[in-house]
Amino acid sequence: MRIIMLAAAAALIGTAFSVRAEGTPESDRSLRDALPLFETNRCAEIRDTAAQLFCGDPELRSAGTRLNVAVQERLNRIADRRMAIEENVEWIASRNLSCGIFDRQSTANLQVAPVKACLLKQTEERIAILNDPNFDCLANSTTAGMLICGDPDLAIADKELNGHVLALAGKLKEDEANAAFSEYARWVRSRDRKCDLDDKDNVPLAELLPAETCLSAQINRKIAEMIAAKGDPKRVFSRSTVAATPDEDAVDLCVAQIHAANTCGDFLRVSRIIQIDTEVSAEQALVTAEVEMKVLSPFAVCSPVASNCTGTCWDLRSGQAKSAPGNRESMPIAHRLRIEKSFAFQKTGDGWRCNTPALQPIELGVALRGP
Repeated sequence: MRIIMLAAAAALIGTAFSVRAEGTPESDRSLRDALPLFETNRCAEIRDTAAQLFCGDPELRSAGTRLNVAVQERLNRIADRRMAIEENVEWIASRNLSCGIFDRQSTANLQVAPVKACLLKQTEERIAILNDPNFDCLANSTTAGMLICGDPDLAIADKELNGHVLALAGKLKEDEANAAFSEYARWVRSRDRKCDLDDKDNVPLAELLPAETCLSAQINRKIAEMIAAKGDPKRVFSRSTVAATPDEDAVDLCVAQIHAANTCGDFLRVSRIIQIDTEVSAEQALVTAEVEMKVLSPFAVCSPVASNCTGTCWDLRSGQAKSAPGNRESMPIAHRLRIEKSFAFQKTGDGWRCNTPALQPIELGVALRGP
């Protein structure tokens, strides 16, 4: 599937050439001289320093290929795949920092040998971790994920649900399967909101234990729905275009429709939606919400991707919208983007339909570093 292949490329930032960009300044001669495959593999066309090292060094390139296999195997066993991709890109950002590679860093004074040794060590450790099935649970760093992983019954139920989703989605064509995984991801976010676990990252888990009952009910209800489908994925994944009520779930569906129309899933994952205000009449509604997204693959801060998928251009130095047109900087992986926007809905016979066709313009936007 396209999203998996792109995700694996983003997860490596080393063997993937999709991160090249025209007009990227050439690397310093010191880096060229230190990497035997630099010229052969045209590594100067890659904009990321770590990626250039993986591109031009034989040992790193070999390790990167094995990492790619491990990443792909993990994605094949995960239903909420973009969350797994997000965890991977956050690991990349952490790996780069710990190995002494920083954003917008000149390679003129880069000590290639120790940086390479660090990257190689971390890559080998990452491969071993990814091959451990228990990692799938432990890597889920959301509040709900940590509660599920910490309770054996919840962990077993969640693993069962994951298996049902994979089995049903596996019967669909590629575009239908991608839509099914996106629908499941929206259900996970909706589940967390219903269990009052959204935006609770800094709350001690001991204070959230009562939510385990809600999580259990939601997961078991979804398992029952999967079983009742009797192997027919279209009875579960319906590609709904309307929401039951004008709320966070409706905004989530609306953003998903906008992102699907602009192929935004290759670059961003919606991680959280928080309702701020709602105005509802008999036939119309206006829901104002904060939408948080995580960057999965780099894109220009002022580009069609930035405008169509986040609603604005960005100034990385201030963390605010907007940057000057023609800015050649790229939005780094693992950045969090928060936008505030009002979404219009129309009441129909079967629910509330989104009348907002695009994310721009937004009322407010902020770009934040790190997870």
